[in-house]
Order: sequence, then C-alpha cells, then structure tokens
Amino acid sequence: MEKVETKRKVGIWLDKKKALVVTLKNEKEKLKRIDSDLEFFNPKGGARSKTKWGPQDVVQDSKYLEREKHQLKAYFQKIAHKIRKAEAIAIFGPAETYLKLEQFMKEHHPALYDKVVLVSNSDKMTKKQLKARIRDFYNIE
Repeated sequence: MEKVETKRKVGIWLDKKKALVVTLKNEKEKLKRIDSDLEFFNPKGGARSKTKWGPQDVVQDSKYLEREKHQLKAYFQKIAHKIRKAEAIAIFGPAETYLKLEQFMKEHHPALYDKVVLVSNSDKMTKKQLKARIRDFYNIE
C-alpha cells in the first residue's frame, strides 16, 4: 500500500531574538531554530551646550531604527527561505514581530502570504508547548 503524502504544515513562533519553526509532514515533526542576528542598540550620546542654558545635542534614533529595519528584513528573509515549501502557515509571537513578519510576507513573498492561515499573539512557550499548540491547531494527534 502506498503512503499518501500529506501537506507540509508549518507553525512559527518568533520574537526579535529567534524564530522556532515547527514543520509537520507525514505525521513527523521537525523543530528548527533560526537566530535573528539582530543587534540590540542602546544609543548613547548627546552633548551639553558650552553656554549655560544652551541647547542640547539630541541623539538621532533614525540611524539605529534604519539599521534594525534592515536586520529585521534579513531575518524575515531567512525565515521565508526556510518555509518556502510550506502549504499552510501559522504565525505566533509576542509584541509586534509576528505582525512585521506577516507584513513582510505580504509585500515580498505574496505566494507564501497566501498560505498563512493564522496570525496570533502568543507569549513565550517552551518547545514542547509550541509543538503541542501547532499539532492542536492543525488537528493532528
């Protein structure tokens, strides 16, 4: 009897530090960690005026934000490459990173974006909790 190949279903939990990608295929599951390589900036600087009560120099956050934007794009590109064969995608995460991934896929990978079936806020989970949540979502025992 031939084994019929089932869909490749993917669940992603991500934050700015890492993404955990669970792939379910033929009743097997794989967990892959993708590190973001994001630099976490703590802008320092600014200077006092030489005159008393003079204006202060302000630190420009724009260059830090621009650098983070480019690093996030590279991070999301790594994730998109890893899940390119997925047929169904569920995205979870805290804060706004999961929403930024969804937006990135919408703009840069519309074929992948069409396969997104869930985008949901989720607090930090252990690997076992993540695997269980993905299996429950796709109704896999």
